[in-house]
Amino acid sequence: MIRARILPTIQTTATGNFHQLRFTAMSTVCRVDFVCDDAQLARQFQQAAWHWVAGFEAQYSRFIPDSLTGRINTAAGSRWVDVDADAENLFDLCQEMVAFTGGAFDPTVLPLLRLWNWKATPPTVPTEPAVAKTLELVGWHKVQRRAGGIFLPQQGMCLDLGGLGKEFAVDQVLTLALQRGITNVLVDFGQDLRVHGVPPERAAWFIGLENPQQPGNCWAGLKVTDHAVATSGDYARHFTADGRRYGHIIDPRNGYPVHNGCLSVSVVAPQCTLAGILSTATFVLGPAAGLALMRHRPGVEGAVITETNCFQTAKFSGYTTI
Repeated sequence: MIRARILPTIQTTATGNFHQLRFTAMSTVCRVDFVCDDAQLARQFQQAAWHWVAGFEAQYSRFIPDSLTGRINTAAGSRWVDVDADAENLFDLCQEMVAFTGGAFDPTVLPLLRLWNWKATPPTVPTEPAVAKTLELVGWHKVQRRAGGIFLPQQGMCLDLGGLGKEFAVDQVLTLALQRGITNVLVDFGQDLRVHGVPPERAAWFIGLENPQQPGNCWAGLKVTDHAVATSGDYARHFTADGRRYGHIIDPRNGYPVHNGCLSVSVVAPQCTLAGILSTATFVLGPAAGLALMRHRPGVEGAVITETNCFQTAKFSGYTTI
């Protein structure tokens, strides 16, 4: 079903040995640019890339009832669900990142996302009792795991891997390229991206960072090789009620949309999964705690745009070009 949906969206172009692949999956535009002298190898990689993404979406999308995530959520409060080694590794990563971020990143936040539905017409602000009751369904520490199995112990608990899914897929598709000897490549899924090597006739890949106060314009450009870039912000997805703005990023620790002055967070890291999780966690934590968190990970730099300032780690400016 997923492959049938992706197939009509696929576009491929080639200019000399520079190949471009575009398709729509995971509710976003996926882009893969790479250098390859072998046209047959290029086609094989392109097919492997979108096939892998289709399989990943089919396995982990919460919007597909018979996906692993869908089955885990349906079984909440009633039964264990079997998981394979790949899922075990993914859940291990979730557990590690929840602990590392102090709960600012938490894949069990879905009940709160549904409560604060910014897409509703009209959107409404839930009552404090409703937030408190929903918050009881949130917390990775409540998830029960055993070898080959996972169980959500309360009915109404549910997982959403959207906080790392696209970024994890970026890392895996880049790995598919490297395994085939394709070493100059950019993988960009919904503006969360990772690069390796360089593009044709350039010294690096150049990445624009959107200005949250002037969407459509860039506040900086980054010059990147062999790193990932991810940005989190709520300036494009929010609603206003009674004169107050409510963004789509929820703090899993208190149940409310983040309201700390942050407009966007951009992170450069060795892997896209790490960059994505740290950008979201920093947005939740705020500039001081978020930048301190980044400093605990080697090779990570970042910038936080607030309503009044731009805070950066010590070496972030080394990537900027404008």
